[in-house]
Amino acid sequence: MKVLVVDDDFMVAKVHSRVVSAMDGFTVVGVAHNGAGALRAAERLRPDLVLLDIYLPDMDGISVLRELRAAEERDASRTGVDALVITAARDAGVIRAALRTGALHYLIKPFNQAALQDQLRHVAALRSRLAALGEARQEDVDQIFGTRPPGSRELPKGLAPHTSDLVERTLRDHPDGLSATECADAGTLSRVSARRYLEHFVDTGRAEVTLRYGGTGRPERRYRWIN
Repeated sequence: MKVLVVDDDFMVAKVHSRVVSAMDGFTVVGVAHNGAGALRAAERLRPDLVLLDIYLPDMDGISVLRELRAAEERDASRTGVDALVITAARDAGVIRAALRTGALHYLIKPFNQAALQDQLRHVAALRSRLAALGEARQEDVDQIFGTRPPGSRELPKGLAPHTSDLVERTLRDHPDGLSATECADAGTLSRVSARRYLEHFVDTGRAEVTLRYGGTGRPERRYRWIN
């Protein structure tokens, strides 16, 4: 994923660029330190994602995002760019404006590196999910728009919150993924119990499952936390 970093602070932009570049599947294609530079870079580089500060010396980040959306409206061939707002601005009006202009999320400075990494993974998972969808079900739409977060966190009958937290932490600690057996061993659970929680996370869109074929010829299900 091609990323444009926009921040008026040169050191902050450098830190964000380093975090992005260290993640698989992400490449920093440009850095801008003001609004005009961001618009020129977006026109030239056509990034997939822009990390956008609000406080810029010539125009605010919301205006930059509006200009990007207007450019997409004028040019139907132009691929739409996603945006993560990264700023010290805490005003609710600014947050509403970011939401209405199509920002995927809003991170308030200061934050730790893990928070940015989580949001980048979320963007990647969202784009991957949308690319794979043909005709969406309502549950697909709910996951994409995040319209059912409380419900998605409710556990089915027979699943316990403390065990759910344990399995979640185990998955987060192994970003390359785990089988149900490996998860059970790491979390001191039975394989059957671990798999129930893993499948619940897949059903609620918080984990993904892939098949890996070994020497036995039977596929092994491997689970990875995605948001």
